[in-house]
Amino acid sequence: MASEQQRSFRDLLRSLRVWDGELPTFDPVTAPGEPLPLFQQWLREAAEAGAPEPHTMTLATAGADCRPSLRTLMLHDADDRGWHFGTHRTSRKGRELAERPDAALGFYWPTVARQVRVLGRVTAAGPEESAADLHRRSPGALAAALVGRQSEVLDSYEELERASAAAWDRARREPEAPVPSWTLYVLEPEEVEFFQGDPQRRHIRLRYRRDGDGWVRDLLWP
Repeated sequence: MASEQQRSFRDLLRSLRVWDGELPTFDPVTAPGEPLPLFQQWLREAAEAGAPEPHTMTLATAGADCRPSLRTLMLHDADDRGWHFGTHRTSRKGRELAERPDAALGFYWPTVARQVRVLGRVTAAGPEESAADLHRRSPGALAAALVGRQSEVLDSYEELERASAAAWDRARREPEAPVPSWTLYVLEPEEVEFFQGDPQRRHIRLRYRRDGDGWVRDLLWP
């Protein structure tokens, strides 16, 4: 039999509601011929609707063992080359991308009941472009990059505190401090799906699929 704690947790899950407010409309007939303009429009509309941190996304990768892993990180750009993000190439995601360069991105903006999924091949930018990407960001981003050792085992939180304090000090003194392991990655999309939620569960799913130099659009059953 389920424990009282387990029953309470299930009751909590069943009590949660989504999309209680007025939602935007989306007519897929009016969608552009390629996904990038629609993605940029949706992210802007999510930000204008008050979605918290609309530029955060989930990145899914898999290494040589084919076991998937995912994490949340920030989008740095989205242009004709693809969707940009950065990390240490020595981190778990960096190592997995070196082993298997296919990845997927997921964006979710509950304020407007919208999701975007992006699937494609990832390439690493060169050292100069990677450094420029890092140094365009905040001092905090540079300090975090200078700490390094991402995904390694941490012996104690005090060790992190000492390393972080030293990194912040250096980031303030040297705003162009090099971080050789920092790498800009670009995911070139092969498939992009846009999901517009509907309170009646008549969700709209519009998928773009790469076809040579162009795109094919499909509507999907929800």
